[in-house]
Formats: sequence, C-alpha cells, structure tokens
Amino acid sequence: MSHWEDLDRELDHWGSLDRRATLWWRDDDACADTPALQRLLSVARTNDVPVAVAAIPAAADETLAAAIVAVRQATIVQHGYAHANHAPPMERAAELGLHRPAIACLAELASGRQALMRRFDDRFAPIVVPPWNRIDAALLPGLPSIGIRGVSGFGPRKTASPHPGLAQVNTHVDPIAWRRDRAFIGDASALERVVGHLRARRMREVDPAEATGLLTHHLVFSDAAWTFVDALIARTRRHAAAAWLDTGALFDATSFRSA
Repeated sequence: MSHWEDLDRELDHWGSLDRRATLWWRDDDACADTPALQRLLSVARTNDVPVAVAAIPAAADETLAAAIVAVRQATIVQHGYAHANHAPPMERAAELGLHRPAIACLAELASGRQALMRRFDDRFAPIVVPPWNRIDAALLPGLPSIGIRGVSGFGPRKTASPHPGLAQVNTHVDPIAWRRDRAFIGDASALERVVGHLRARRMREVDPAEATGLLTHHLVFSDAAWTFVDALIARTRRHAAAAWLDTGALFDATSFRSA
C-alpha cells in the first residue's frame, strides 16, 4: 500500500467515526512578491484552499500587499518583527526570547502589527508566528494587550488558550530538512508526518481539536516540494472527511476586530 493510500485510509477512519479531519496551511518568511510567492498563491487559488502567509513586518513591501490582495484565499499573519536573532551564539536562534527586556519585544510586535494593519487592512489577522517557532512563555500574557489574538508555533499544542484572550493553533508537518541542505524530505516522509498527526488526533494522543497544520517556506521550496503540496491539497480536498480551514475558522473570528 502506498503512502497516499495510507492517507486515504486514515481519512476513511475519520469518516467512519463521523468526524471531520481538519487541516490548515501556513507559509512563513514572506517579504515581497516573487516567483516563489506566485507559485504558492497559484496553488492556493487553483485548489481554492486558504493559506495564512506569515509576513515579516520590518521587511514586507508594497509588492507583497498587491500580490496578497489579488488572491482571496490568502490571509496575512505576523511573523515576529524583523526575524532577527537575539540569542547568544551557543543558544538556539530566537527573536522572541528573554534575551532582551520583554517590554522591548512587545513594543516591536506592536509596531509590526500596526504596520501590517496599515498595509493589508482586513486581509491581516493579528496572529503572531514567532520566528524559528520560538517564543518565551513569559511574553504570552502581554500579547492581548497589544492587540495580538493568537499565536502559532510548531508541534502539538499543550493548550488551545495559553493565556486569556489568546488562542493557539500550531503547525505539525514541515516537509523541509533544514539541516540537510534545505532539501525536500520526499513524499513518503511528508505523508508519514501528515498521517501520523491525524492518527494521533483520532486516537486522542494529542489535542483532537487542533487542526493538522502544513508548514511551508515558499522561498526555499523545490519543484518536488511544490508538487507534493499541490497533490496533498488536491487529494484531501476530494475526501469528504477532510476540510481545510481558514484563519477565521482556526482562531476565534471575533478576536480579529481591531483592538
């Protein structure tokens, strides 16, 4: 049996239980309109599936705004502030750690939120995607006070709401091997991760309500990686038990109102 058939069978299990296997798509590191971004947007548009595009506020330009506005399936979320590493050399990279005063981190995030709101208006959802998927827990209580309503990292979440007024929905499948020349891990390995998270949800080994998140990075994707993403989305879109959710369905839609 192929790995694609494994996916079909897992979705069949969800269907037999009269449950919906929810999925979502987040893409990181957007700054400008590029051929790679256009390929991302083409996949979203052709398959009519939502994508949350995590833009770096300090680097996002007008060409990015024009590209996003033209594609109704795309929503902008906030990828930190400048994607700058403030950790010392022997620690893992982090922009939103406690290597600086918390007030400085929050001030940057607030400035970034305002910049994205001005540029993208109602196509922006105030969700923070921490660079390198790392944010110190001590910063979370301050996010709602600057108008941030959600946070998205990587890996199964521990809670749906890490602080009052703040929702969390993570991603779980990254098809890039970052320590192996940023190569695509291949269809089989990527599908194992998709099926693995869906199965863990179905068996309630992780939060069953957290949608299975696909994480892409358009700037480093190969043709093979894009072919996989396109095939994954198209195949799941044809299955009655699967549903791709947009940002408003993932996070509390009422929390997207400007603070």
